[in-house]
Amino acid sequence: MTQPTRYPQHTALSLAVSGVPVLPLRRGKVPFGNCPACVDNACGGRPNMKTPGPCRCAAPCHGWAAATTDPAVVVSPAWAAAWRQAVCVAYHPGGAGLTVVDLDDADAIAWARTALPATRTVPTTRGEHWIYQGAMRSVNAVRPGVDIKSSMAYARYLGPGTGTMANLPDAVRALAVKEPPAVRPAPAGAVPAGAGSGECRHRTPAYLDRGIAMAEQRITEATSAVHATVYRTFLAVLSRHGRCGCLTDTHVARLFTAAQAKGETARHCTDAWTNARTTLGL
Repeated sequence: MTQPTRYPQHTALSLAVSGVPVLPLRRGKVPFGNCPACVDNACGGRPNMKTPGPCRCAAPCHGWAAATTDPAVVVSPAWAAAWRQAVCVAYHPGGAGLTVVDLDDADAIAWARTALPATRTVPTTRGEHWIYQGAMRSVNAVRPGVDIKSSMAYARYLGPGTGTMANLPDAVRALAVKEPPAVRPAPAGAVPAGAGSGECRHRTPAYLDRGIAMAEQRITEATSAVHATVYRTFLAVLSRHGRCGCLTDTHVARLFTAAQAKGETARHCTDAWTNARTTLGL
């Protein structure tokens, strides 16, 4: 990997040739938004999901999924306007078979030096990127000041770094495994049972399972405003099942797991669940 220059396109081209998928970042160090043809997924693509879908847009659309190793795309007229506005280059670590442990401050760096094996490091504005050979799923806030950027994510390219790159260790993979916190079951008996049935109709396994599955899908398919989507989904589940005692810790854990897979922390999940219960007076 080459040292970044004041000409982002030159750096991007060198990286692409070496097999690292690249994309331009605009002011704010964020990807370029979807072009008019792709806005609101009109193209059928799936920005921020595992695959971009059938979209064949030539512009740097769809966030991390726009990253390319094709030099012809990097220098194409469709990307020219983006490079003129770009402030830096990003890359898709997972697409290059890499994982970046993003250490955001001195405390996070101090923790990594005692908990993780040494590897290639790259200085950042406030901390360091530790780069390992091997890909995994990306998860934000696995510890205070620590994010994991690999599959379905992008990282800024800040230079080749120093040190020998180590293989992705189990210690990093373990950071992505989050145990959902125990959640108190919703109070039972607050809603009368269905007329003549003798029990709450929500206790029908198929009815409840279908509702939980639909909630998981809604969270999983969120492409933006994940925090808001998680809260609204929790609110919808609780409004239907929260007063009859149907929900168990297992059901709630499924919802928390879906939210955490989208990058939410355990604390975010707990706060959203608590706020939804409060809103409904539970």
